[in-house]
Amino acid sequence: MRRALFAILALMGLALAQKPVEITFWHTAGPPGQEALESILDDFNASQKEYKINYKYVGDYREGGLKLLAALRSGGAPNVFHAEISFLGRMVQDGIALPLDDYLGTLPNDFYPGFLQTGRLAGKTYGLPIGLSVPVFFYNADQFAARGIAVPKTWAEVAAAAQKLTTRAAKGYIASSDIYSFNAVVMAQGGSIVTKDGKPNFTDPKVVASLQYLQDLVRKGAAQSRNIAEAQFSVADFLRTKAFMGIAPITIWPLIESRAPIPFKLGVAAVPLEPGGKVPLAGGTLVALKGTNEAQLKGIVALWKFMMEPANIAKWTKATYYLPMRRSAQPLLEDFYKADPRRRVAFGQAENADVWIQDPGFTVWYSYLEDALERALKGGADAKAVLEEAQRRALSVDKK
Repeated sequence: MRRALFAILALMGLALAQKPVEITFWHTAGPPGQEALESILDDFNASQKEYKINYKYVGDYREGGLKLLAALRSGGAPNVFHAEISFLGRMVQDGIALPLDDYLGTLPNDFYPGFLQTGRLAGKTYGLPIGLSVPVFFYNADQFAARGIAVPKTWAEVAAAAQKLTTRAAKGYIASSDIYSFNAVVMAQGGSIVTKDGKPNFTDPKVVASLQYLQDLVRKGAAQSRNIAEAQFSVADFLRTKAFMGIAPITIWPLIESRAPIPFKLGVAAVPLEPGGKVPLAGGTLVALKGTNEAQLKGIVALWKFMMEPANIAKWTKATYYLPMRRSAQPLLEDFYKADPRRRVAFGQAENADVWIQDPGFTVWYSYLEDALERALKGGADAKAVLEEAQRRALSVDKK
């Protein structure tokens, strides 16, 4: 009887020892990337028995962020969250994110320059990037060909093309007044909307010149101004040939193609860069949240390393058009590039990419900049004056 009891206890102990560490993961990858991501998560769970990822889609970056804030206040927050990298600084400042350096070990040396830096703040790794994107220059190739216009290589050529393409019924360029699109223009000029120490830099000459450039296009009737709330109309303008070119994240490309056939030949090119110009890296990163135990932190890093295997990077890239994180994934994407050579041109910008913003105050003061952009581009207010006002408002918050 005693032997039987010991045997039962031993079996129970073995069962408990084999129970995987459970990790709750909230992700923000909607279609077309949702299926690919969740497939990779399922593959990770099936590949080992030490960890189990319990994943849940919680909406896009903004919607998911709001749900996370609510969960942090009321309880029930996940162990790991799929956050937009521009919000990482605030998560670190508020003590929500946990550093992961102690669990990383030795990493492959073929990550593209700057990619891992998107998850590092104050010398520590708080984010593990899984999907980084750059903006690309989209244009209506049929209209360009009909008017004999070459793909612009400089911003002066963009302005000239916009004038030639503009008619009574359509605008040549879409001037978006959201912070991402404006920052892409600023960085392409070699400027930055933040200083090296993370402070607002709205009155820098290159920032002012970038807004004046866009405002000039709008005033001449060569550009259609759209704010962040009108993003869907920007896409509609382009697809309905009410506008013929603009800058947008590369990830919008498969999203548009998955919804409806594009009624013209889509042109895709690298963003024109002036000397010293860069393209901003944006996208998602895994963030381990406070309250997560050591075993779960090890599991989060193990999941990320699995996602960073070349085959999984290739799978994710083909579904989302996110940049491949590692050079070793490139051979697995050759068929993807050959099927549509435009993809290679767009992804070739990886070498000119840089982190776009990590300042913790961004989540507060970015609205001041977007307000200034809208007032200039839609209301016709003086570009320099509205940027100076936005700078004063942002700095007043930064001092608090």
